[in-house]
Amino acid sequence: MATRLRRIAHNTNGVFDRAYAVCCEPALAPVGAIDTAPLPPRATAPPHALRLFHFNDLHNHLSVYDADGTVLPRFSVMSRIVRRARAGAAPAVFLSVGDDHTGGILDEIASDRTGRFRLDPSYRVFSAAGVDVAAIGNHEFDRGSAHLAQAIRQDAAFPILSANVHSSQNLEPGRDFHPAIIALIGGWRVGFVGLTSRIETRAPQNGDPTIRVANPVTALERLLPPLSKVCDTVVILSHCGYGDSGRATGKAAVARDLGEADFAVAACADVHSTAPVTLLGAHTHTRLNEHGFEPENRIGAVPIMQAEANGKFLGEVTLEGTPPAFADARLHPIDARDDHDTVLFDDHIRPLFDEVDTALSETIFENDIAGLDWDVTQRTRYGGECGVANLFTDAVVARVAALTGRAPDLAMLTGGSLLSGLPVGPVSYRHFFEVMPYPDEVYIVDAAPEELADILCSNARRVLRPEETLATDRFIGRGFVHFSAALRYRIDPGADAASARPRDVELGGEPLCARREPIRIATVSYLALGGFGERWAGQEIGGGVMPGLAGFDMRALPQSPTGLFFRREVEAHLRGLGRIDADPHDGRLVLNGQPAMRSSSSE
Repeated sequence: MATRLRRIAHNTNGVFDRAYAVCCEPALAPVGAIDTAPLPPRATAPPHALRLFHFNDLHNHLSVYDADGTVLPRFSVMSRIVRRARAGAAPAVFLSVGDDHTGGILDEIASDRTGRFRLDPSYRVFSAAGVDVAAIGNHEFDRGSAHLAQAIRQDAAFPILSANVHSSQNLEPGRDFHPAIIALIGGWRVGFVGLTSRIETRAPQNGDPTIRVANPVTALERLLPPLSKVCDTVVILSHCGYGDSGRATGKAAVARDLGEADFAVAACADVHSTAPVTLLGAHTHTRLNEHGFEPENRIGAVPIMQAEANGKFLGEVTLEGTPPAFADARLHPIDARDDHDTVLFDDHIRPLFDEVDTALSETIFENDIAGLDWDVTQRTRYGGECGVANLFTDAVVARVAALTGRAPDLAMLTGGSLLSGLPVGPVSYRHFFEVMPYPDEVYIVDAAPEELADILCSNARRVLRPEETLATDRFIGRGFVHFSAALRYRIDPGADAASARPRDVELGGEPLCARREPIRIATVSYLALGGFGERWAGQEIGGGVMPGLAGFDMRALPQSPTGLFFRREVEAHLRGLGRIDADPHDGRLVLNGQPAMRSSSSE
């Protein structure tokens, strides 16, 4: 059966002349030949070149603050570069390769205090700036697929793409997103395909139990042959990560589990496309082709690009010839001192920051304790007792008890959730947000005592060992977790990770082995749903741990969402305290055979 094309709206501030959605679901079934009847005849003299301007993993960093709180241009600098390019003869396409959400302070105005959708800062600004297409990244789902659907419908004036997301109860294929589109640009037929990371996307999820992310290579293998036959060139927006699962790139300090990533995607495209293909990458925050194309970033005839993250660079790719094929690539560094799009900044970006400025500068508590700063936190979040993790897990125990009337036995938090530290002195909301920017929900998981023992054994294998010299200020996907004060234990590292064991485990002042009742654990949704790249879903432990060690499967435990947000409950607790004047380091975790510090309740 022929695959239909349907004309769709495109961004009138962008460069497309027309856009057509490819009506298929390659994640679920093979794709038939594409019926080109809706397409107008090809232009007799299309332009000689196309320019692709691409960014990825912006994470709502539309602008940034300097030390005195002034909002500095960032995305508006990118927009100015594209606007200048569009004044030239070659059409200039403006593209996002996903993860436009989560991690920036503008997350705070995306929903109200109850979590209900308000607006989408990035999609709203992208629409005004003339962005032509965006791919779906894994962090687009952090607030749930229903939130993403609302964001697209209200604020995205451009097509959203993913060929391997499917079966959502909230996102409607053909309305909210498409597997691919064909855009007419100055006479060229340009195919655009979106791909989403299968490994780190929250699917299924609370509120959308049927949503899934299929193998991106399989989806591309089905879609690309018929698409490439009717296009002059194809651009893949791959939010799957640079390299393969055996590489440490971008934000990862060690080899990271990426599943089917850009090397496999490019190899598939090289075999299955009859038109020239360009791959624009994302997800791993990798800086590629900074000063011109680097030959090692090519798989067969398919070049691979990526522009790091957070708006620090704007990538540019030049396609030339008939049909247009890859000619060169480079990165534009984005500097707040450069010329920027003042209309975009003044009319669309600055008002968003005005909404959060008052809350950002508010002092939410005073910190009298040294050793909670980033220098200490980044060294302990993967390999020891972490004061910030202690503070946060204890806060969540207290808040869940106060709000639900039933205290959890424990709280648990992955070290990878902590991205900054707390300064001594006044701690503003901005400081606090930077520590934990992710909007994770509080889940309650129930573990039998022997299951908690298994979790602790898995955790002991994940701890950063003394002989390891990894860069702890970067992401290490090994999933080491921290617990609230009721749990006290020692990690015996043994000769290697396989022989590492928890010792002297006490829960509530009693040996864990004496416990008979299930243990209620409050944790982040990210961890309850398997930890994705941090491997709490029964896979082999990653992040540089010796191979062959299977991790605990957190998904197997009975669990339920609370409707509470972890960061907001920590904030509320710390506001209530007003001051941290007691050191949260209490010896609840001891490494390397040191004697455990006992709490007064366990004497």
